[in-house]
Amino acid sequence: MRRLGRAAKPLTRRIGSLPAGPLLLALLLALLLAGLPAAPLPLAAAESAVIFLYQRFSDPRFPSASIDVTQFEAHLGAIAEGGFTVAPLSEVVAAFRRRDTLPERTIALSIDDADASVYAEAWPRLRKAGVPFTLFVSTDVVDAGRPGYLTWDQIRELAASGVTIGNQTASQPHLPELEHEAKSREISRASQRFNEELGFAPRLFAYPFGAYGLADRRAVKELGFEAAFGQQSGVGHPDADLYGLPRFLMTDAYGSLDRFRLAANALPLYVDDLTPADTVLGPAHNPPSFGFTLAEDQGTLDDLDCYASNGTDPLRLERLGARRVEVRLAVPFAPGRARINCTLPGPDGRWRWLGLQFFIPGG
Repeated sequence: MRRLGRAAKPLTRRIGSLPAGPLLLALLLALLLAGLPAAPLPLAAAESAVIFLYQRFSDPRFPSASIDVTQFEAHLGAIAEGGFTVAPLSEVVAAFRRRDTLPERTIALSIDDADASVYAEAWPRLRKAGVPFTLFVSTDVVDAGRPGYLTWDQIRELAASGVTIGNQTASQPHLPELEHEAKSREISRASQRFNEELGFAPRLFAYPFGAYGLADRRAVKELGFEAAFGQQSGVGHPDADLYGLPRFLMTDAYGSLDRFRLAANALPLYVDDLTPADTVLGPAHNPPSFGFTLAEDQGTLDDLDCYASNGTDPLRLERLGARRVEVRLAVPFAPGRARINCTLPGPDGRWRWLGLQFFIPGG
């Protein structure tokens, strides 16, 4: 587990660093001869990447899903300061699938929901900063021409400029509430509209509202997507389920510069035997029997903390042996979405992070 693959190909855009090899040596020599400070050396190799999720920008109608553009500009400023490698999400997925390494502190940006503020506020700033991103689109709102959403002409313009377009279903339902054939129809209907309007069908998928379970992962995989993304916090890596990759959501309430930096520097919390296997919780499994075995060489269970979204205090952890931990929640989750997040101190002041989002039908 956690083995590094062969050296990564130079596919990513490095911020604050130069490519390795003879060109780097020549540039360093030229800078030294000119009396100028040398650029920092290339970042070390790693096996993980942090993926960020945004939805709306300075949109007072949806405060829980929006981030003020000044906060967003602060995030871009932190990226520009150096120390991070910004990669297109498709290249992160390709590296995971090939088990290639990535530069240390690789991050990727994604935006859900095709809100009009993406075109008006986010894209101009991302384009100026030279930062790639992926836009996940639900096609029905675009087809309906609803005010406040992107048009197909705008999406075509974004795609032509190099923005990666992803599938977020046609009507943006809670997929766990649909039968298998209905799930497939929702996703396939969106793919058809992308083919008709853009000339291609996206290969990346985002679960609407981050809600998914085993059946939803299976449906997406059967339809040939390369990866799918939720809205749970955590760090992606090659040993993670590629059809349930985590993303850190950035909003006004959870998008401070400190939190962005904390998340951008996060490391995976590697676990085995994670339960429950299905994150859709029926009445007989709510609250869930949550637990995992901590992989070796990551610290001790003494430093582990877990929190649930239906409480503010750390959860009581029951240790079974040196590395197994079980959590028994006293109170069931309410219908809708719920989360458990676990963190463990890592090296160099960084944090290891594992998050699960659950879906409880009936909301």
